[in-house]
Amino acid sequence: MRRSWLLITCLALLGLLGGGASALLVKPTYESETQLFVAIQNSGSVQELQQGNTFSQARVQSYVKTVATPAVLQPVIDSLGLSESPLQLAERVKATSDLNTVLITIAVEDSSPVQAAAIAQATGTSLIKVVDSLERSDKTSESPVKLSVVTPAVAPTTAISPNTKLSLSLGLMGGLVVGLGAAVLRHRLDNRIGGESDLRAITDSPILGGISFESEAKGRPLITQIAGQSPRAESFRQLRTNLQFATVGQKSAAVLVTSSLPGEGKTTTATNLAIALSQAGQSVVLVDADLRRPMVSEYLGLERNVGLTTVLIGTAELNDVLQPWGDDNLYVVSSGRIPPNPSELLGSEAMVQVIKRLEATFDVVIIDSPPLLPVTDATVLSQSVGGVILVVDSKNTTQASVQRSLQSLSMVDANLLGVVLNRLPVKGPDSYGYSYPAYAARTDEAMQTSVSPTESGWAGRRRAKRDGRSAAKVESEPASPGQDVAAETLYDEAMNSRSRSATRFPSRGR
Repeated sequence: MRRSWLLITCLALLGLLGGGASALLVKPTYESETQLFVAIQNSGSVQELQQGNTFSQARVQSYVKTVATPAVLQPVIDSLGLSESPLQLAERVKATSDLNTVLITIAVEDSSPVQAAAIAQATGTSLIKVVDSLERSDKTSESPVKLSVVTPAVAPTTAISPNTKLSLSLGLMGGLVVGLGAAVLRHRLDNRIGGESDLRAITDSPILGGISFESEAKGRPLITQIAGQSPRAESFRQLRTNLQFATVGQKSAAVLVTSSLPGEGKTTTATNLAIALSQAGQSVVLVDADLRRPMVSEYLGLERNVGLTTVLIGTAELNDVLQPWGDDNLYVVSSGRIPPNPSELLGSEAMVQVIKRLEATFDVVIIDSPPLLPVTDATVLSQSVGGVILVVDSKNTTQASVQRSLQSLSMVDANLLGVVLNRLPVKGPDSYGYSYPAYAARTDEAMQTSVSPTESGWAGRRRAKRDGRSAAKVESEPASPGQDVAAETLYDEAMNSRSRSATRFPSRGR
């Protein structure tokens, strides 16, 4: 309901405008009144006067009924030259009398205030004549009842309708009712993951972070292309910190980033997460394992034709396809040429060995995979990594899609590290706990420096090659001599070939 405040407000304003428009469009109606006094012409005793007064009160109700008859209204039509029948005029003429009184009030409505007064006055005069005629016993006798005008009709200065205040109030109330109804209906029919509360309703999985939405993100997807303290950049730094704590005790350094459907931002999330981790001083390799719609190379401006697929089919060595990017310890393994059998390649033993070699060499291995629901690639890969991050688009992804994705991961016993909510608003009920950008940046950096190698899980994997030690001394678990030598050779060749790789695979970086 909180997300529908704009809808409710707009419909309330539309109702208010509708009420105002109706008040302006409706032709004004004026009402004029005249009042008659009914008396008995009797100069007898007090008792006779009392009897006459009782007689008058009894006759008044009959006279009120007489006002709407043609006998009274036809003379009015004739005298004023009205172009309507007595029946039509009777709809605009009302006669009333209060109980226990001898006063008759005649009210007339008309679009013209002058005409309303004229008709009211003429109707009163006509009623006097008709009553005088009816109450005579014969033409020569005098009527015992006398009607006289005590309040003549005057032209009103204000209209009785439309009632502008009432119209505005009714319009506003109607708009609010419609708005609330539309909001309730929208809430019931809309099953998208709009924010943290919607996600909590279907899963208890940890929320690793929320990526703030920025309109410029499509044109500038990398955090290196935007201000360092922008909400989006801070979101990825916070994700970096949360992910480090989520992997405490993890033996595997490989993390798979996927989504339910295409277009949810998994590639952008994987790429920026890898950049953020490398900026924190960790050696990171980003693997583009989306062999159907690879985008990592396009984002980073790297060569794509030689990459993961060429290694998997045995036409290239892993160290030959490692492309350095930027000034930090970030390397990229692009997708390579798109194969006809992506699922078979990603589920092969060769892929398992590639991941193991990268894990033995780098602190963190970030793998961008295809979405879960359209194909099985991500499900296959999830069994070869230490954990999975599920990216959810808060603007488009439905609860049903997320539930199906979670079921797919659960069926293969994948380790779901958590969920990343993408494209969240910076402010409002669905924003993900973000404020004070400058403070958040300093806090995040402090958390990075405060995490000890054994606490972070990944930090303990930093190779001894950076400080002159052997890789085997850094690994939390001893590796076989063959694996250790292979890892050391791969890392040494990658680090020593940064300048040479720049010629083969130009790094456009920052």
